[in-house]
Amino acid sequence: MTTPNWQGQMAEPTRLLLLRHGQTALSVERRYSGHGDPVLTELGRAQAAAAAERLAEQGGVDVIVSSPLARARATAQAVADAIGLGVEVHDGLIETDFGAWEGLTFREAAERDPELHSRWLGHDDVAPPGGESFAQVGQRLAQTRSDLVDRYRGRRVLAVSHVTPIKSLLREALGVGPELLFRLHLDLASLSIAEYFPDGGSVVKLVNDTGHLPAVPQRLS
Repeated sequence: MTTPNWQGQMAEPTRLLLLRHGQTALSVERRYSGHGDPVLTELGRAQAAAAAERLAEQGGVDVIVSSPLARARATAQAVADAIGLGVEVHDGLIETDFGAWEGLTFREAAERDPELHSRWLGHDDVAPPGGESFAQVGQRLAQTRSDLVDRYRGRRVLAVSHVTPIKSLLREALGVGPELLFRLHLDLASLSIAEYFPDGGSVVKLVNDTGHLPAVPQRLS
């Protein structure tokens, strides 16, 4: 007889292992990096390799999916090479479109559009000029999550993505409000885990785990 888990579910969940990509030059300079396509730095490649080593050692990955952007695909490929799987690209995992703020620092965006930037910092339905609001990202990621759970029901899926998509998935799994988007910090190459049950229940089991990263200062995030 199958014993129910702590949430009372009997069936196996679909597990999403949410890996943020490694460092890029825009990460170092703390610039908004959305649909732009910078590559990983040397440290970023080391971070991807460290994540790959961890996931290869612990096992438990059946499928790898990635954002279409180069920084995520390179991180995903490092894991794929380590564990012997292919990488499927899923456009729904792409980062927020920051529009006219792409490549700007926080201060530069605030000086360019002071009133709009101030409202954007506290409201998920406010979008950058020509860009995408966090509410729109959340809607996109809800559909992406549904696609992945339907396609890989009961399996363990490594999804390599970006900070806002991962926050959006965690927010939905926790069933909390938009304040999580503004208060949760996720490091580069960090690992989070959410599970989704056939009855519609969900649980977050890990957030922002960086124990696998190289022993170097991680302040450039």
